[in-house]
This record gives sequence, structure tokens and C-alpha cells, in this order.
Amino acid sequence: MQTVNRVDPLRTAVAALRADGPLALVPTMGALHEGHLTLVREARNRAAHVAVSIFVNPRQFGANEDLGKYPRQLAADSALLEAEGVSLLWAPEAAVMYPAGYATNISVAGVSAGLCGAARPGHFDGVATVVCKLFNQVQPDLALFGEKDWQQLAVIRRMTRDLDLAAPQADAIVGVPTVREADGLAMSSRNAFLSPDDRANAASLPKAMRAAIAAAKRGSSLTEAETALNSALLGGGFSSVDYAEFRDAASLERLERLGDRPARLLVAARIGGTRLIDNMPV
Repeated sequence: MQTVNRVDPLRTAVAALRADGPLALVPTMGALHEGHLTLVREARNRAAHVAVSIFVNPRQFGANEDLGKYPRQLAADSALLEAEGVSLLWAPEAAVMYPAGYATNISVAGVSAGLCGAARPGHFDGVATVVCKLFNQVQPDLALFGEKDWQQLAVIRRMTRDLDLAAPQADAIVGVPTVREADGLAMSSRNAFLSPDDRANAASLPKAMRAAIAAAKRGSSLTEAETALNSALLGGGFSSVDYAEFRDAASLERLERLGDRPARLLVAARIGGTRLIDNMPV
């Protein structure tokens, strides 16, 4: 596996890989776990070569968020990726990604509104900007993202389509189903911040979500199901709930009732100082 941290050698490495067959990109912020490795394995199934980026993007963190304590373990992550057969690791510093004088920002309206977009102002501008830069730097034939960050996935697809990006094109943005722990909790780098008691209580999140979906399918109003979900989380050890909402799976518009179009239940809640997100198909 080749590791690069400057743009010029990256372009040389990428050109050589693409000449040998399709190239897939898996963007990450590091602190890799089985969810990330599932993306890498799916990428290997779909392409001749896999590139992985590791960059803790400061532009998607708010003033009071956990940028400073976000786990950074490049050596361990590199070893995991090499064992998975990754061809290229792109690991730039912030000064490389955002050099002196950098002044460009990408904002995606619509799908970025509400949910995490409301709870974390500016977050999706940072996501869209860095992902667009990664796409332009690596020029992958396809890119893979976990469905756990469903709103992020929608933002990236919208950005790719609206800007007519060719590498990858919008239909080559692949969403991979969420990987879960044995108790159902979605795998996340932020799970490492949980105390043992909070980690045990966090399992109430997927359990309460499944109960809300079941209630909605039985005929309960979506408002009733959302209210019961909120109460279950607060009674199960969570300190607050940012949102717990049924949304259209594509447009992310708020739903008043289930219909023929695919729907998604999306939740963000805080426990022990850690903000967890999850979503499930309905």
C-alpha cells in the first residue's frame, strides 16, 4: 500500500492505478472500525483498486464540538488498510487540504436542512466542500459511504449531481448498509467516548427505533411514534434528543404519514456527552 500526503504525488499514484482498472474511493476520518472495513471490502468487490482517505476535516466541526478529541490513530489505521488490500492511502494534513488563502465553500440546500443540518450549523457545508475536493483529487470511478450518515449521503449525492461531477458520477455514489454491534448499536468512532454504563444504555437507541417503526406500520400516527421514541430514549439513559423523525428517504422531507415512497427514521441523541446518530429504513 502506498501512502501519500501531498497532492502532486497523489495525482501520479492515482493515474497509475486508474490505468490498471476502475478505482474506488472510501473517504474516512480515521479511527477505523469494522464499519469502515466493510466499505473497503465492498469497494474491493467493485473495483480493481481501492483508495482510502483519512482526514479529520476541521470544517465540519462546530465551535463546541469534539475536533480536538476526535481519535487519531494513523499508524493503526494504516495497518488495518494494508491488511485489507488497499492500494492507496491519502492522508493529507489540514494545511494541504486548505492551504493559506483558501476561500471556497460548497453549500447544498434542501437535503442539508433540518436534522443534523439544524443541530450542527455549517456542518454539511464542510462535508460537501471536503468531499468535492477529495473527488477532484482522487478522481475515483466510484465512492462508497456508510448509510449510517444518511443525510450526509443525500448531501453528497445532491452535490455530485448538481455540479455534474464526472469522477465519480452521481449514480456511482454507493451507500453501504450500517454495520451494527451484537446489541444493535450502529458502529461509530464516537462509541469509544462512551463509559461502560453509557455504552450499555446506548443499546436502547436501536431498540426504541425498531419499536417506533413497528408502531408506525401498525397504524399509529408518525407523531405518536416519534413521541414514544423520544420518551423511550430519555427513559433509557439518554440526556437529550436532537431529533427523532420519519422522513422521505430521498428528499428528506418530513412525513405526516407512511405512503408508497421509501421512508427513513432518523435519530440523533446525546448520552454521557456523546452525540450518537442512527437511521433505519421503514
